Amino acid sequence: MNLDDPTLYPPLDPQNMLAEINGLPDQLANAWELGQTQPLPTPEKISRVVIAGMGGSAIGADLLTAYIEPLCPVPVIVQRDYNLPAWATGPDTLVIASSHSGNTEETLSAFDQALERNCTILAVATGGKLAKRAAETNTPMFTFSHKGQPRAAVGYSFGLLLAAFARLGLIPDPRAELEDALATMRAAQSQWQIAVPAIQNVAKRQAGQLMGRWVSVFGSEILAPVARRWKGQVSELAKAWAQFEFLPEADHNSLAGLVQPDGMFGNMIAMFLVAPSYHPRNALRAELTKKAFMLEGVSTDLFVAQGNSRLAQQWTTLLFGDYMAYYLAIAYGIDPTPIPALEAFKAEMAGA
Repeated sequence: MNLDDPTLYPPLDPQNMLAEINGLPDQLANAWELGQTQPLPTPEKISRVVIAGMGGSAIGADLLTAYIEPLCPVPVIVQRDYNLPAWATGPDTLVIASSHSGNTEETLSAFDQALERNCTILAVATGGKLAKRAAETNTPMFTFSHKGQPRAAVGYSFGLLLAAFARLGLIPDPRAELEDALATMRAAQSQWQIAVPAIQNVAKRQAGQLMGRWVSVFGSEILAPVARRWKGQVSELAKAWAQFEFLPEADHNSLAGLVQPDGMFGNMIAMFLVAPSYHPRNALRAELTKKAFMLEGVSTDLFVAQGNSRLAQQWTTLLFGDYMAYYLAIAYGIDPTPIPALEAFKAEMAGA
């Protein structure tokens, strides 16, 4: 399929997922500004933080925790499940319940448990049951408007949390680094637009490399959650199988699995994400792990993050992955927006 043919896109993308991807820098900027004005809880002390969420809401939290790891003096975890950990109790535990729709059952369960345990709570949603429960219990809530898929609202799920952490004094003011990230994203995305031919468009060419292959994405540090995001976008946009791995952990187990089943690795591609901000040993691990995969006959490729700051490197890499997954969907002749398998499963769960 010729990705340089502009007539391909409207019939395959009637809900205009491309506009969501194009607008991601503006969405991130808007989320940050929106987060400056919304109500916050006012605990005397915060000793620990749990961010409860699933899917697109959870990935925003993953991106945040990777970014703030060297900045935040208290532990922060992302909880993708119904139950809070036993230690999440009392007003010095901040529980952030984040759900795009406000109806995510796992997140609602975590919210209810946080109330029972007298935790400090902040809700984040567009509305739904979470907004109703927050209003009924006088719980502070960050609200935002977004009518698309949760995965297309990652700018909100990250930017609102970033604003909350900064305003609560849990991290230094990130505004300068955020502005640098936004500028880098906007400059980079001009190279990945539909109008840019494949010969000059790395995102289109990368999508071509993924066609017909089982995709495995490797990332470390600031790019570990981006590897997870790439996997999710390949699956949700292109309806293709993918997985993610973290380095250095993969070198302590997954690397040993390049033996069996015999003959399957010819259909695999291993993508390695590298950032200039990596610890030197993680940069070396990416290089040597890529080499090990190549020696076993696995196709590999490398993406080097752009930008001077850690935040710029994280978000330009995420944005590239969104374009790549979008072009992969088009190359497969698939509408990138609907997710019928997930919707059908949610309906089955709701009726059970």
